[in-house]
Amino acid sequence: MRTGVIAKKLGMARFFDEDGVHVPVTVLSLDGCAVTGHRTAERDGYVALQLGAGLRKPKNVTKPLRGHFAKAEVEPRQKVVEFRVSPENLIEVGAELTADHFLVGQKVDVTGTTIGKGFAGAMKRWNFGGMRATHGVSVSHRAHGSTGQRQDPGKTFRGKKMAGHLGQETVTTLGLTVWRIDAERGLIMVKGSVPGSEGSWVRIRDAVKAPPAGVPTPGAFRKAGQAAAPAAEAAPAEEAPQAEGQE
Repeated sequence: MRTGVIAKKLGMARFFDEDGVHVPVTVLSLDGCAVTGHRTAERDGYVALQLGAGLRKPKNVTKPLRGHFAKAEVEPRQKVVEFRVSPENLIEVGAELTADHFLVGQKVDVTGTTIGKGFAGAMKRWNFGGMRATHGVSVSHRAHGSTGQRQDPGKTFRGKKMAGHLGQETVTTLGLTVWRIDAERGLIMVKGSVPGSEGSWVRIRDAVKAPPAGVPTPGAFRKAGQAAAPAAEAAPAEEAPQAEGQE
């Protein structure tokens, strides 16, 4: 098990494959995604990598975090996330992960926070059908109907689908395909949509249900102070399909 990455969602675009089929993609950017710490079994009880992404002004960082980043000798980051890894897949602190950490065509899981939509009714929130449009129903056409039981048990059970806050939840989309990679600009293009609004942070990791083969281990990264460095045991990425009529 190797680490994932933190990326920023830039938005969506589209390509046309060699058969002329329209392919929607989400563009994700690695904004200075670097290793900021280790979690070890001896000290913490589990093995993980702490990654940070997005530069942040030191004056806007709390004093404990400033000390944490100073000890790691990395610039302060906006977003900090941990990824569980195998002990042999630990990467040294300060190394910056690159977009070729993933291969074209492999499956990935993307986790993000969905767009908040505020208070929503049962029809919009849970796809209820609503009540009848005629035959005695007035005013309550979009109501969700009865929510309780009879005298026994005489209450509404917890978790009942009703109107309430919609969105702003952590959601993972499984089995997305990596369509194209631009390692120079740090861009990962994933086929389909991912949770979150433009400018939000998402986590990308190898698909759990479709483990990839031939990916770089422990990952594709450049060491601190180096312009570029190949990953250990890196496998060559497949050629990306030609995009025709890119818009």
